[in-house]
Formats: sequence, structure tokens, C-alpha cells
Amino acid sequence: MEQDLIQFVKFMRKQHQLTQVECARKAGVGLMFLRDLEQGKKSLRMDKVNQVLQLFGAKLGVIKK
Repeated sequence: MEQDLIQFVKFMRKQHQLTQVECARKAGVGLMFLRDLEQGKKSLRMDKVNQVLQLFGAKLGVIKK
């Protein structure tokens, strides 16, 4: 599941032709946070993840199985 998030963020960032620095700045998060996100760090603040996802029209949410 976490790989989906990592792959989505990397793919969308590259689709929008953003460097990590540009993406972090546009999302209002630190560069280290974005790097941690893209490297699959296990504990990240959900509000900051959503700040990044918002750039690409997405957000974290619950999926009922």
C-alpha cells in the first residue's frame, strides 16, 4: 500500500516536471519531508502528506475493503 503512495508522488512530480526542491516549495513542506516521503519513511505527518498530494488533486483517505 505504501508503495502506491510513493510511486504516485514520484510519478506525478515527474509528470509535472518538478524537482524535489520545487515540489516541496509549492506544497509548503520541507525538502527533507518530501525526500522522506519518496523514500518510504514509515512515520510521516498525514497533514503534510496531504499538502503534497493536494498539488496533484489527491488526498489521503480511508478505503473500505
